[in-house]
Amino acid sequence: MAFYKQGQLKAEAVGPARKRFAVHTDSLMMVIFDFEDGPAEAPDPLHSHPHEQISYIVSGKVIYFLGSEQRSLEAGDMVTIPPNVPHAIQALTPKVRLADAFTPVREDFLS
Repeated sequence: MAFYKQGQLKAEAVGPARKRFAVHTDSLMMVIFDFEDGPAEAPDPLHSHPHEQISYIVSGKVIYFLGSEQRSLEAGDMVTIPPNVPHAIQALTPKVRLADAFTPVREDFLS
């Protein structure tokens, strides 16, 4: 068991105006993504991974692309993403914060 304060978490830059903070257990990972480069003219490239994911829109508005579907989502909305399904977002506001849960842990996100 552990407690984490945001100011103690190391931010990892994942783009010029994007960063993420992550914590994990042996089998579950929570990642906070901050996007400060919106609104975007086009969606991010689609990507997929073998992890199950749940995404919660903490703040801002996005278009979420999931497989062949797309939906406008805003603060308070959530989406579940099965393994290996292509997905992406398009920021509609200057700032977006997402809270994403992954299982198993995204080893590629570990520093």
